[in-house]
Amino acid sequence: MSFGLTIEKLLLIGVIAIFLIGPDRLPAYSAQFARLIRSLRDMARGAKDRMKEELGPDFDELEWKKLDPRQYDPRRIIRDALSEEPAAVAPEPARSNVESAYQKRQRLLKEGKPAPFDPEAT
Repeated sequence: MSFGLTIEKLLLIGVIAIFLIGPDRLPAYSAQFARLIRSLRDMARGAKDRMKEELGPDFDELEWKKLDPRQYDPRRIIRDALSEEPAAVAPEPARSNVESAYQKRQRLLKEGKPAPFDPEAT
């Protein structure tokens, strides 16, 4: 990640840091900052290694790139959804006899009965 930092911005931050912290304490603070960055990087690497260990051989780094929210463009998703031709209808997977709340509501409305209401839910 670049966070939009350019060389000019980094130099400006450095000059401000020299004036605020002072040239005598700046090396100690920069070393402390470097240790912080290193520990954060190690924690991230450890979390990644632990996920690989717990997820087993099914873990693939390419799968994570698919979940990156920056790749989603709502205009493209809508355009693709509208331009797709209806695919062949696949057989529905076997479902249990458990009725969802939506299905129950629809069934009751078709039968002319009022929809269920939970006064404690409000």
